[in-house]
Amino acid sequence: MSQIVQLDVWHFALIYLLLLVVITVLRFTKINQTKSLLWGSARMTLQLTLSGLILTYIFQNPSPIFMALYLLAMISFAVYRVISINKRLNRRFRLIIAASIALSGLAVMAYFVAVVVGEHLGNPQYVIPISGMLMGNTMTGVSLGVKSLYKTIEDQADRIETLQNMGVRPEKLFLPFVRQAMETAILPTINTMVGIGIVSLPGMMTGQILSGTLPTTAILYQIAIMIAICTTVCLATFGSLYFGYRTLYNKRNQIEIGGAA
Repeated sequence: MSQIVQLDVWHFALIYLLLLVVITVLRFTKINQTKSLLWGSARMTLQLTLSGLILTYIFQNPSPIFMALYLLAMISFAVYRVISINKRLNRRFRLIIAASIALSGLAVMAYFVAVVVGEHLGNPQYVIPISGMLMGNTMTGVSLGVKSLYKTIEDQADRIETLQNMGVRPEKLFLPFVRQAMETAILPTINTMVGIGIVSLPGMMTGQILSGTLPTTAILYQIAIMIAICTTVCLATFGSLYFGYRTLYNKRNQIEIGGAA
């Protein structure tokens, strides 16, 4: 197979011309998102450029400290995004979410790298990209799950109050909502698994093929990472919701939805 074609800066810059197509469509349809598009594109470019420079340095100077700091930053950002989207979370719920994302992501990453791939956990070339894919999908899944839980509780507030006055315990009230939120969180990942390979060629597989990896090898890696992503999303969402919902009521079974304590 031929080697990947290296993009120089000038040829790479041509990709930004495609944004003009998007801007034209947005203006034609009178959708006022041009500034958001430009800001998002600029932010994406800056973030990825900085990430590229940092990763290049880490790969050239492999150090457990550098790798641990990068993973910590990755996890912290994922947790921050989930919490920032769901501002009403109480302190204990936030800690549960942070622990669920960190523990599930690191555990599945360690299994993937050390057991499935057979690489040393001190190898940043495998640890960091795999962790990034796991954390990114987990961030989305947990955000969807928590948001769905709170939205359902708000929509069912009158019913919850009525059942609570009838003596129904909070765990029986919340568990159906938790299961529904869990399904909402994991469904996009399952749908991706169903359509992958037919509707789309995923990013990891495409990148490996472009870099010269045999398609058969790229396929094996893609199957493995999709199962790993599904597992991480499931575990993190389960931990966040099934332990988190218990923080929504006190020892006297009084429901406290707000973002206190």
